[in-house]
Amino acid sequence: MPLIETEALILRSYNLAEADKIVVFITRNEGVVRGVAKGAKRLKSRFGSGLEPFSKVKIEYFLKESSELVTIQRVELTSSSFTAASDPEFLRRFSYLSELLVLFSPPHDPNEKLYRMVNACIDAAAGDSANLDGIVLYFEIWLLRLSGFLQDWSTCGACLRTFDDADQAYLAADLSLICKGCCPGSHRDLMDARNRHLAASARRLSPRDFAQATVGLGDRIGYLSEIMKRSLSRAAGKDISAERSLAIKFM
Repeated sequence: MPLIETEALILRSYNLAEADKIVVFITRNEGVVRGVAKGAKRLKSRFGSGLEPFSKVKIEYFLKESSELVTIQRVELTSSSFTAASDPEFLRRFSYLSELLVLFSPPHDPNEKLYRMVNACIDAAAGDSANLDGIVLYFEIWLLRLSGFLQDWSTCGACLRTFDDADQAYLAADLSLICKGCCPGSHRDLMDARNRHLAASARRLSPRDFAQATVGLGDRIGYLSEIMKRSLSRAAGKDISAERSLAIKFM
């Protein structure tokens, strides 16, 4: 029964029995983990405020080979998102993103890029809660990319010709893009060059810079986010478009 010590980000916790909690967290070294925090509901719990959603912590836990749940031994709070998480809109959005994270991350599957992306998104949102839409889109794009499901929108999915700024492109049934020459007679969703460039910019910018770059582009952000939700739904094999329902379920 090895003792594991690592950085982590608390995603959620919920009650177990009278005094305990189950905690879901993502770690730098071990991926998404579920564990039991014994006595966490007691007034003088040794975990203090370290199990609050979106807190950054150093965590120690025992891993049992015969159990899916680890046993959390110690939590040391390093950074709190209490102020941001007290905003209902922040909590709703990041509860939705946390649910996506759990859906797409196999338990105990290390992914440091994913861990760093999630932390960067929370930092950006905590410092700029007015641009949550842009940060949500950034998260969706990067989750698809790191999971291997992000479509390449730089070329036509049918003839493989590289798009230029003058090209009109249309969403195919598999959510790839096809050029006007390959598009069948029936009308499909148009993806103009500005939307293509906006989606591509998420791959080279930080979430903070991407959110700043998308100020005033609410319609484009909403349109692209809806397409990302369709891609995520296809990849997950379930409808995740009802963002509010997912968030309520997760909270």
